[in-house]
Amino acid sequence: MRLFETHRGAAKTLLVCLLAACQPAAEGPGAGAADTPNMPADASGPGVPAGVAQFAVDPFWPQPLPNNWIIGQVAGLSIDADDHVWIIHRPWTVQATNAGATPPMAVRDNAWGSTPVQSTCCVTAPPVIEFDAEGNVLRSWGAGEGYDWFNSEHGIHVDHNGKVWVAGNGDGDHHMMRFTKDGQHELTIGGVNVSQGSNDTNSVRGVAIMESDAAANELYVADGYGNRRLIVFDAETGAYKRHWGAYGERPTDDNPGPWDPNAPPSRTWRTPVHGLAIANDGLVYVTDRPSNRIQVFQKDGTYVRETVLAPLTYGPGSTWDVVLDPLDPEQRFLYVPDGTNHKVWTLDRETLQPVHSWGRAGRAPGQFDWLHNMEFDSQGNAFTAEVQTGHRIQKFNRLP
Repeated sequence: MRLFETHRGAAKTLLVCLLAACQPAAEGPGAGAADTPNMPADASGPGVPAGVAQFAVDPFWPQPLPNNWIIGQVAGLSIDADDHVWIIHRPWTVQATNAGATPPMAVRDNAWGSTPVQSTCCVTAPPVIEFDAEGNVLRSWGAGEGYDWFNSEHGIHVDHNGKVWVAGNGDGDHHMMRFTKDGQHELTIGGVNVSQGSNDTNSVRGVAIMESDAAANELYVADGYGNRRLIVFDAETGAYKRHWGAYGERPTDDNPGPWDPNAPPSRTWRTPVHGLAIANDGLVYVTDRPSNRIQVFQKDGTYVRETVLAPLTYGPGSTWDVVLDPLDPEQRFLYVPDGTNHKVWTLDRETLQPVHSWGRAGRAPGQFDWLHNMEFDSQGNAFTAEVQTGHRIQKFNRLP
C-alpha cells in the first residue's frame, strides 16, 4: 500500500507539472488582434501578472463516483460555506451506450439515441450532487415527487442561508425552486410554461445562473435563455423586488440578431444572459454571452459601464460566467470562463481589460471541452464545469 501511494503521489506530481508547464497556448475563434497575445494555457508560469491567481489541475478530484454512477453535462456549480461543491447535471444527456446499467426508460430520448444498451456500466446519477472538499459524494437528489422538475437542468446556487436553488432552461422551464440541502422542496417561483416574457414579475424563463446578496437577503437571477433580463427576488419569501435589461433599461423580447463586431452595441441583451457576480463594493457584473459582453451595474440597476471580450468570437460567445477571487481582498480581477475559446480569462476589474488567460481545448485533465461555469472555494481553489460533450467537473489547486 505504501509503495502504491508513493507511486500515485509521484505520478500525480508529474502529471500536474506537465499540465502546468507544457500545454500550448489556446487558440479559438476569438483569437486575433483584438485579443490578448498568446499566453500560457495553464494558470502558472512566466508571464502571469502580479496578483493574478495561479493554479495546477488536480487530476484525482473528484473521487470515483459511487453506485456505478455516471454524470452528464454539468450545467451548474456552486460552493457552500463548508467548501462543499454542489453541481447540477443533466442525466438525460448521458449516451445510452454509457448508461447500459440504467433501467429502461431512465435514459430519455436525446440527440445521441434513446434505447438503453444492456451492460454493466453505468447508472445515471441523480441531477443534484454534493461533494465534500476531498471530492467524496455526500448527498444527491432531484427529480422527485411533489414538484415539477426541469426539462433541462441549468443553474444551482447555495445561498447565504444554506438553501439550494436550482433552475432549468428547457422547454416550459419557467420556474426555479428552493430546497434544503437534504432535498426537501420549500419554494417554487413561477411554473411550467407560464411566462409572459421579460417583464413578467411572477415567473422566470430559462434561468442561467443565480447569486445571493447576504446583506440584503436577496437573490439575483440571470434570467437569460428565454427572457433578456436580470431579476431580483427576496431570498426568504421569493417575492419580486426589481428587474432590468441591457443598460439598466426596461427589457424587451426583441431579438437583436446575431453578433456583429462592426455594428453598434445592441440596446437589448442577446440570449442567453448567462453569467453573474456581485462584488464587495456593490457592483453587479452581468454577461451577455453571445455579444461577448460584460455590463456593470449598481444594485438598483443603474448602468455603470461595459466591455467586450474577444470580439471576434461568434456563435455561443466568450463571456460564459464571471467570478471573483475570495483571496483577493481588493477584488482587483475578474475571472471569465469562455466555453467557445476553451479558456479562462483574467480581467483587470478597474479597466475591464484582459491581462491573462489560460486553458485550451481537450479532454485531458486541465483542458476544457465546453467550459461552462467556474467557482472558487474559500481557499482560493478553482472548480470548473463542462457541458455538451465535456460531462465533468474539475478542480484546480491554487499555487503559492
